[in-house]
Amino acid sequence: MLAAGLGTRLRPLTEERPKPLIPVGNKPLITYAFDQLIQVGIQDFVVNTHHAPEAFATVFPEGRYRGREIRLRHEPVLLDTAGGVRNVGDLFGDRPFLIHNGDILSDLSINLAVERHLAGNDLATLVLRSTGPALHIAFDRERQRVIDVRNLLGTNRREQFLYTGIAILSPRFLAWIPKEGAVSLITVFLEILRASGKIGGIVLDEGLWFDLGTREAYLDVHRQLHEQPDRFPSLQWIDPTARIEAGARIEGATAVAARCRVGAGALLKNCILWEDAVVAPHSRLENCIVRNSRLARGNLVDAEI
Repeated sequence: MLAAGLGTRLRPLTEERPKPLIPVGNKPLITYAFDQLIQVGIQDFVVNTHHAPEAFATVFPEGRYRGREIRLRHEPVLLDTAGGVRNVGDLFGDRPFLIHNGDILSDLSINLAVERHLAGNDLATLVLRSTGPALHIAFDRERQRVIDVRNLLGTNRREQFLYTGIAILSPRFLAWIPKEGAVSLITVFLEILRASGKIGGIVLDEGLWFDLGTREAYLDVHRQLHEQPDRFPSLQWIDPTARIEAGARIEGATAVAARCRVGAGALLKNCILWEDAVVAPHSRLENCIVRNSRLARGNLVDAEI
């Protein structure tokens, strides 16, 4: 799990916790990926950290999730995506491994990508989508081959795809990463393509995929999950330990986390309350995010507390 980013686009929400630990529907974002990967058969997790690493120990005090071990590997100096993979490469031995960006939420059929990778001889198999905000991967559907990234090899292929931030890698992939310094996965992908072309892919357009890089995307994922309750039926939108006073109204895609207090006569519409947040009586909040242990008061729209 690549979780060492700074989360700059989501500040101030990421001031005190890394982006993979922000709550979505009262669950840490990273646990959606954990749940999905457990279904694929993953037995343990490795998470690289940088910003606010102590927050992981708070969320996972026993270093486990649903019985699976979570190993943390800290990066005092950011190593970028490929550098982060190199930094944990000693843990995989001769086994293929799956990498997953820590700031995305999806319910894609990752098992199909795993099966394709294990059946072939590619150094990497990228999970792709044909729509999305960053269509940078040139992919030959007939040959199931990635052929360019951001047109840096000059292929000028018209049809482009989104890289979802999910890939299965061969242990041989590690040899392509430079031994020192910060290195991007894009750089390594391009080197492999120049030399051997052994990067495969699979297009998974069915299902949800969200990049929670911005405040707008963070609110939007709540709206979409609220509109499609069958996607994640176990979500608890209002934690049972929250206290909702008489006359308070909760509307739309509003998540109220553990130990929150919503005062009498307050109205919350499409809001996200983190743990121990407080909304003063008779306040009106719409499209607001109230971080942990903070007080929201008055009439607020599109505010971050």
